[in-house]
Amino acid sequence: MKIALITENSQAAKNATIHTALTAVAEPLGHEVFNYGMYTAEDKSSLTYVMNGILTGVLLNSGAADFVVTGCGTGMGSMLACNAMPGVFCGLVIDPTDAFLFAQINDGNAISMPYAKGFGWAAELNLQDVYRKLFEGERGLGYPKERAEIMAKNRGILKTLKDVTCRDMLTVLQSVDQDLLKATVAGERFSEYFFANARDEGIRNYIKGII
Repeated sequence: MKIALITENSQAAKNATIHTALTAVAEPLGHEVFNYGMYTAEDKSSLTYVMNGILTGVLLNSGAADFVVTGCGTGMGSMLACNAMPGVFCGLVIDPTDAFLFAQINDGNAISMPYAKGFGWAAELNLQDVYRKLFEGERGLGYPKERAEIMAKNRGILKTLKDVTCRDMLTVLQSVDQDLLKATVAGERFSEYFFANARDEGIRNYIKGII
């Protein structure tokens, strides 16, 4: 699985800590981690939580990533922005229990975490425990087990509902403020990672034209 890490500007100084915790768990499980930044608070390319959502939509809908780990100060802004995108199902995850329940019940493709609120001693250990609950074993098995069937049914209903209420990602990219989109994909390593992994030709070509 290709996992993308996106860090919002107010929490960019924590990118290395988050990335280290994520790779320590995900890579031994056979997953690839792509760090889309921000890498430091001084990066030339600055990502707001709204841009986190757009970038998440681009990566997931293009196939450049299978799962996105993002967040902001409270985690709420990035979660809302992500869920505004077609095909993105993002949960607010604070602790390992949240991660387990999200993976088993909702089986989404993105999480948003708070990197300011409650981010104190042993924060990196909490991050590693969260990522283990997300990426170890099979997701979507349901919890409790006897409700697995209805949970899977509801996930399907939600996906169908989102398909109805959201436009496709290429239409979103064509309709969104183009300066905002250009800033969103201006990250230092975006082109390197995105064009090596994206599979949707329409999204690839549109982003190439923007860049």
